[in-house]
Parts: sequence; C-alpha cells; structure tokens
Amino acid sequence: MPNEYDNEIFFRQYAQMLRSREGLPGAGEWRQLRPLFPPLAGKAMLDLGCGYGWHCRFAADQGASEVLGLDQSEKMIAEACTRNPHPMITYRVCKIEDYVYPESRWDLVVSNLALHYLEDLADIYRRIFRTLRPGGIFLMNIEHPVFTAGVGQDWVYDAQGQPLYWPLDDYYRPGPRRTRFLGCEVVKYHHTLTQILMGLLETGFVLEAVEEAEPPAEMLDQPGMADELRRPMMLLVRARRREAPL
Repeated sequence: MPNEYDNEIFFRQYAQMLRSREGLPGAGEWRQLRPLFPPLAGKAMLDLGCGYGWHCRFAADQGASEVLGLDQSEKMIAEACTRNPHPMITYRVCKIEDYVYPESRWDLVVSNLALHYLEDLADIYRRIFRTLRPGGIFLMNIEHPVFTAGVGQDWVYDAQGQPLYWPLDDYYRPGPRRTRFLGCEVVKYHHTLTQILMGLLETGFVLEAVEEAEPPAEMLDQPGMADELRRPMMLLVRARRREAPL
C-alpha cells in the first residue's frame, strides 16, 4: 500500500487523531470490534498493518503467546515499539504483500483499516487462509464500500460548511481512488461488498460476523462524529478457516 504514513506532515496529523492519542478507547469501532476477538490466551496472532501496535498490545495483555505486528511505515513501527512494547510482541517493517505467510502458522490474523490500501484482496485472502491454522480466525476492519465509493471521500457542504449529503459514484468500478486525508493525497482502493464478502467465501472461509461500525453514544460529541451515523464508514468481518479444505 502507499507509504503516506512516513510522510512527516501526514504522520504529525495522524498523531493528533483521537485514536492515536487515546488508543483503542479512542477508536469509534472498538466497542464492536473487541467482542469479535476470540480467546487469546496461549494463541499466536499476526497483525497486518499494526500502526501504533494497539491491537498487538491488547492481544499480549490477553495472554497471547506470540504476536507479530507488521507495518510498512518505519515511523509507525518506531511508534509501536515506544508506545506498546511487550515481551510477547515483535514489530517488523514489512508490507502486507511482502510477508511470507508461512503455512498453518497463526491462530488469529487481524487487519484494522489497512486492506483498503491493497488492490488485490483475493490474493491476500488466499495468503491469510494459508497462514492460519485450521479453525483459525481472520478478523478485519476495512473501509466500507459506501465510503470508498464516495466522490473524493468527502461530503457535499452547504454555504456555511455544514455537510449536506455523501455523494456516491462508480460503485461497481473497483480500483484506485485518490482523496485528501490529513493534508496529503492518499490512494486507496475501492472494493464492492460482493468482492469483500464473496471473496472470503470463495477462498474457503466461513463468515461468523459482519457488522457496520457505528460510533458509540458517548463519542457523539466529538467533532464530526455524529455525522458518522449518516453513512457507514467501516465494515467489520470475522471469518474462520474451515477445519478441513473444501
């Protein structure tokens, strides 16, 4: 995925986000994502696009025996090592696409807000399926197709700067979308809901949960958070590798 996260301007802006300052309690999706984690005591977890390492630290604190956090951003990995060190966690600078995905290696693979930077979801699904042990869990949070198909991924505003509506276009045309995020041009990839969910099923996963993230009531007073109830931004999916192949 593009490496805007090593851009100094972008990184400074990212550090000001609520989720960066407060960790998992500051992430609007955490109240829904946390219950989707399986029991982690004695388990091995791989985090694809680990960022500051919040989910890695959560897993370690829950008793995971081994955690590997991957991120292509050197700045993110340095921050993870500073903010969320733990004897059971290893952080590594590595693109999601470049990891070797050893066969039957991990009990849980997590990816939070990273896969929408990848063009080929089907390929990543196959690699994740291979690296999970039979019965292992793949837990992901990806930007919702309604969000990624948004024109410029922004609202249309009135004369006073208030959001009027969320424009949507080219939904059935998957591919790159250029947008402005934290003061930088960012390239993401739009995937339809069919691609996201059917891709998992076609790989051999069993879907166990599909949820559209909603900000909790206690966060609605945060700037812009109430508008997040007007269209979905994130899609949470829990999938399990079949015990036996299809």
